Amino acid sequence: MGEQRQRYNDEFKQQTVKFIQEQTKTVAEIAEELNIPAGTLHQWVAKYRQFESESLASPEKIRQLEQLLKEKERELAEKDRRIFEAEEELAIVKKAVHIFSKPRN
Repeated sequence: MGEQRQRYNDEFKQQTVKFIQEQTKTVAEIAEELNIPAGTLHQWVAKYRQFESESLASPEKIRQLEQLLKEKERELAEKDRRIFEAEEELAIVKKAVHIFSKPRN
């Protein structure tokens, strides 16, 4: 016959999710250590996740911050390009104003 399903109380689930958030290990590695299916742990994380408990150096957090940094760098480069073009246009307009403001003889 099938195995008896293991039941866990909410306190255990919350503590496990907190443990997962504080670790740098993957959920799969922790699931293997605790002998709990990784899918179950993912469900618990989705339900009991506390963002203030997350370690600042979690691999996922680092990836998110790196992605955000790249996006901001792209935006900054685009703004720098637009500023450069606007400065060039302004220089041309200044030269044109200077040329056309001279009195004709």
